[in-house]
Amino acid sequence: MKQELKIRLAYIEGWLSIFLNTVLFALKYWAGVVTGSVAIIADAWHTLSDSLTSILVIVGAKISRKPADKEHPFGHGRAELIAAVIIGGLLAAVAVNFFAEALMKLKNREAANYNFFAVVIFSLSVIFKEGLAQFSGWAAKKTGMLSLKADAWHHRSDAIASAVILAAIFAGKYFWWIDAVMGMAVSVLILHAAYRIIKESSDQILGTEPEENIKQQIMEIINEKTGQSYDAHHFHMHRYGSHVELTFHIRVPGSIPLKEAYDLTVSMAKEIKARTDIDTTIGLNYDKGKE
Repeated sequence: MKQELKIRLAYIEGWLSIFLNTVLFALKYWAGVVTGSVAIIADAWHTLSDSLTSILVIVGAKISRKPADKEHPFGHGRAELIAAVIIGGLLAAVAVNFFAEALMKLKNREAANYNFFAVVIFSLSVIFKEGLAQFSGWAAKKTGMLSLKADAWHHRSDAIASAVILAAIFAGKYFWWIDAVMGMAVSVLILHAAYRIIKESSDQILGTEPEENIKQQIMEIINEKTGQSYDAHHFHMHRYGSHVELTFHIRVPGSIPLKEAYDLTVSMAKEIKARTDIDTTIGLNYDKGKE
């Protein structure tokens, strides 16, 4: 898929997510205030956190369009990752605060008074958030963008949280403690989401091993270009938002002229770019034992 189409799809997913999540946040927060439910208010903030990650999708797509310059030869894509780490830290703080509040309600034996409006809101939340998860997952597969894949996970986690709160609403009249316990459960879910955001973003900044499917594609291209299995090794992948740099070495027979071997690596790099949209640098290792 062309870069412009990827960015356009990311914009559509991001703005749709922001609109629906903001509306759901307002409705959930209002319902939480009316019922006095810490679980509902915590879930409202969990929903708003999805809007924040969707903002990152849009910002990341916009920044990725900015060309490389002298100070940033690999582009500006990692600004999205830095922002993600910051937001993950803020989410963790929110989760700890709500957990403490829910624990206090449990200690004071405070119950929430749910109403029919809360049932309607959370039923709609399950439907809309699972729909967003399906759309974001589809967009991630079409574009290969990790930020869209992460957004899909957040939408589904919110749909699950809303379903849990919905179950708690119906069980609330039988168990006075259900709201406080569900509040703690949602807090843990938010904390897990924060951990995932921070870990995945940090891994991308530090650099990761290429996925096995990418290595497999590279081996297929090498076999197609050479007609034999050359040893490919020393893989290093660096992600800068939507821009990805890959380096690896191949071991070639010592009888191949240098010009021919160089042309071969250029041809491989072009094919890898065409199939995976990854910019590749290939190092040559001559095997003197193979003539």
